[in-house]
Amino acid sequence: MASTTNSGIEKRSIEMVPDAERHGTPRSQFTLWFGANTQITAIVDGALAVVFGADALWAIIGLLIGNIIGGIVMALHSAQGPQLGLPQMISSRAQFGIIGAIIPLVLVVLMYIGFASTGAVLSGQAVNLIIGVQTPWVGIVIFGALTALVALLGYKYIHVLGRISSVTGLLGFLFITYCVLTQVDVPGLISGSSFAFPAFLSAIALSVGWQLTYGPYVADYSRYLPRSTPASKTFWFTFGGSVIGSQWSMTLGALIGAAAMTESGNLFVENQVAYVGDIVGGGVFALLIFIVILLGKLTVNTLNAYGAFMCTLTILTSFGNKATIRRWTRAVFVIGIVSLTVLVALLASADFLANFKNFVLALLMVFTPWSIINLTDYYLISKDRFDIPAFYDRNGRYGAWNWRALASYGIGVVVQIPFLAQSFYTGPMVAKLGGADISWLVGIVVTFVLYYVLIRNRGVAPKETIYPTLEELERK
Repeated sequence: MASTTNSGIEKRSIEMVPDAERHGTPRSQFTLWFGANTQITAIVDGALAVVFGADALWAIIGLLIGNIIGGIVMALHSAQGPQLGLPQMISSRAQFGIIGAIIPLVLVVLMYIGFASTGAVLSGQAVNLIIGVQTPWVGIVIFGALTALVALLGYKYIHVLGRISSVTGLLGFLFITYCVLTQVDVPGLISGSSFAFPAFLSAIALSVGWQLTYGPYVADYSRYLPRSTPASKTFWFTFGGSVIGSQWSMTLGALIGAAAMTESGNLFVENQVAYVGDIVGGGVFALLIFIVILLGKLTVNTLNAYGAFMCTLTILTSFGNKATIRRWTRAVFVIGIVSLTVLVALLASADFLANFKNFVLALLMVFTPWSIINLTDYYLISKDRFDIPAFYDRNGRYGAWNWRALASYGIGVVVQIPFLAQSFYTGPMVAKLGGADISWLVGIVVTFVLYYVLIRNRGVAPKETIYPTLEELERK
């Protein structure tokens, strides 16, 4: 395979993938994103909707609506990959400028570290339950080492892991679903549901936020597809894998979270992985489910580590014209990033679920404006016409800064603050809306209108996409 060394380790980093090194079919996007979403953190995300106020039925409906909305946005980012052959955040330089793109990039790196850390906490539980160790740090460190190994190997092995976790996730989640349906009074949970608008919107926001956090790196895994791949196929396979996988997981989470409610509290809150093991009957069945959980989290945490590496290098290369990175440099960055996520996981608060909810909703606030700007430019302004060599040149077509995009982004974040409803802050508009948080909807509308008005007559897109030659790529 041209895109890897003889050892199988990926060769490309933040530069464009040449046509000769493209391979695969869009079906691979389905298995990758299905596997990435049939995992314990998605179950926890679904349970959050119930733990923090929604009844089971309306939580599931709200999560479905949010997954569809967020999945559309996420898949639209994925469709950019085959056309440009670039990591997602490199293309943000077309909107924000070479230096200006650092601002959303820093937030993306923080997102990767946050999600990877929460994943390490949950995976550490699974590892400890598998090997019979009580000390929390042991499982977290072992899981971190596995994550670093796969991330260092790169694209090819990430997809292999995605296919494996898709199969194991399918079998494991079928069994968990069977146990939930036979051991939990699902009709009773559903029939006893009452509608609460603020909690319903919160459920939508949780799943929208879940999907949107894939946006900054989803194209990193579709960029190896041949340039002739129809955008519609990339979109639908990505959308299907992500939405089906996440909705299934979140539905289980909502039912498990509702079933775990007792007069003294919620049993799921105490140890999420162990509680799932109890549902499937303990013993060997629990052991197999812990392995399924571990493989699913390994897939998504590898995506986080790989994406954080891409973004960190994009930040550092913004100050020069370099487009390629030595493999040993890549190894240092990946190991450093994974080590940081392990450290954060080890220092994680005991109030895991509440902090995780705040984390997801905070990400929704900062990434909604970025997604809207990127998609508006790609589909409505530049219309898939880019000067790819200029992505690596501060003096090129896109310049160092684009104040119009940065202003649109900043205002798109700030206007959401009065509408936020979180444990650490409640905006003044929330009470007037009956406690509902509509901040992300406000962010979408304001960012789109402002960016489109400021940029529509000032586009710098070429008449057709300019691609670098293979010689230029190797010379960088």
